[in-house]
Amino acid sequence: PKGKGPQGKRITLKVAKNAVRVLFNGRRRLELSKMGITTFPKCLLELADVEEIDLSRNMLRKIPNIIEKFQNLVWLDLHSNQIEELPAEIGTLQNLTFLNLCNNKLTTKGLPEELTRLRNLRTLNLGLNCLETIPTTLGSLRELVELGLFDNSLTIIPKSVKKLPKLERMNVKRNPLPEFAKEEEPIDTVKRIESLYLVEKKDLCSTCLQTCQGERDELHKLEDMTPGPSDKPNFTSLTTPNSTARENQEEWRIK
Repeated sequence: PKGKGPQGKRITLKVAKNAVRVLFNGRRRLELSKMGITTFPKCLLELADVEEIDLSRNMLRKIPNIIEKFQNLVWLDLHSNQIEELPAEIGTLQNLTFLNLCNNKLTTKGLPEELTRLRNLRTLNLGLNCLETIPTTLGSLRELVELGLFDNSLTIIPKSVKKLPKLERMNVKRNPLPEFAKEEEPIDTVKRIESLYLVEKKDLCSTCLQTCQGERDELHKLEDMTPGPSDKPNFTSLTTPNSTARENQEEWRIK
């Protein structure tokens, strides 16, 4: 219904034109990041020949099918919005090499099969979304070099994706993947003392006293096995901090 939900900032053609930057490589980038945009501005169709668009850090929920008009797009950054699904027309952007969809609300159903038509795509970031599975068809993105899948709910990565020929970096951290489950800590065969309790012999029962005496005998055996004093280096000129403290504590008190 009209009037409900955030209205967002209205982007006019004049504002959009002023947001175009020419990069060192000669590409034109439309920079509309952090503008409070809630809907894709239709006026951007007047700038459909730009090579790069940055619409990150806005409040976009939907990318309209008019995205197909931006056939020159090489670089598209949509991270940190509220996008739940992509239109099938995203697959028409054949020149796209970089697509950042990180930190949205994408589900597995929200990834259209046409995404696999982006044959020149080299970087795809799908991290921080709501993905439970990854389509095996993503294995057709043969030019993919970087793939971000971190912070989702993935329990398996398709073999077709793992075996992508040019894939160099795949971030799958913080997913419930079995192969990345935390390994059990190795059993420590050496007993570590975490707590030490001091009691008198008279307070121990006969069983506990016998146990303590047995452990003490084992400790004496270990001490007998250690090298004698002659095998240790001797530093006669050094004093322990506590001995020095005892000698000077009266002087400190006076001061």
